Amino acid sequence: MIRRFGEPVVPGKRYRPRPGAYAVLLDGGSVLLTHQADPVPEVQLPGGGIDAGEHPLHALHREVREETGWRIAGARRIGAFRRFAYMPEYDMWAEKLCTIYLARPVRRLSAPTEPGHTAIWAPLQDAADLLANSGDRAFLQAVAKGLYRLD
Repeated sequence: MIRRFGEPVVPGKRYRPRPGAYAVLLDGGSVLLTHQADPVPEVQLPGGGIDAGEHPLHALHREVREETGWRIAGARRIGAFRRFAYMPEYDMWAEKLCTIYLARPVRRLSAPTEPGHTAIWAPLQDAADLLANSGDRAFLQAVAKGLYRLD
């Protein structure tokens, strides 16, 4: 059973499955996050949807590059959660299956190429408080407590 976070299911709504890959990106005592301006301004773990036929790790690398401008290495799956949400940018109700990876940002390639995204660095110990999503927060807190390591 995969743990669920976030808002309760809205009765009568049809939710479409939406798998995604997201990363906790550590560099020493800092973590690389993304600020998304639209549709609601919020700080998130970098990542996003896995396209049909796309391998989850390919999606992770692509999404991190688009949202932060960074290349990553050493991605290791640390868990997954699901949440039910309305996605206004797609005008759909989604059951999001969020697979979380731990990785290291290794090289800044460019500014974020995804419109409305800004890469931000935060101290690992404080970063969970910035995140809008309770599932993201839970995994970042577990990393900060040392439950998952890059080694």
